[in-house]
Amino acid sequence: MADDIFRYTHRVTYADCTVGNHVYYARYLDLLEAARGEFFRQLGRSFLDWQQAGTAFPVLECRLIFKAPARYDDLLSIELWLTELGKLRLNFACRILNQENRLLLEAATLHVCVSLEEKPRRLPEDLAQRLQPYLHAAPALAAP
Repeated sequence: MADDIFRYTHRVTYADCTVGNHVYYARYLDLLEAARGEFFRQLGRSFLDWQQAGTAFPVLECRLIFKAPARYDDLLSIELWLTELGKLRLNFACRILNQENRLLLEAATLHVCVSLEEKPRRLPEDLAQRLQPYLHAAPALAAP
């Protein structure tokens, strides 16, 4: 792809794993949240900065498709890009790969821009401009 994809790295900790030595399924949501947070920070403002300015980006919907397990001490690459950038909506596609470049997870998260009173709010224009290079056509998520 000619446009940008944001990449975030995470080393799987023992706390991420079940007794069966694979990442607990719900922890993937934490990993995606950490990647989005670093993505916004790389764009110039953290989620906290946006919140203090009266704007939040709650998740409306998420979909995770598990391909293979991540295990303790794996070095994960979490890739994310936008699939929709509207006046109110931000939709992200994500994938997680291990150190062997094996696809472990595909994901999509749908967000809305709101005020702290939880009322819909237009996406700030300066943010929309910073997000534009990360906008790609939405890939179809594989069936589980």
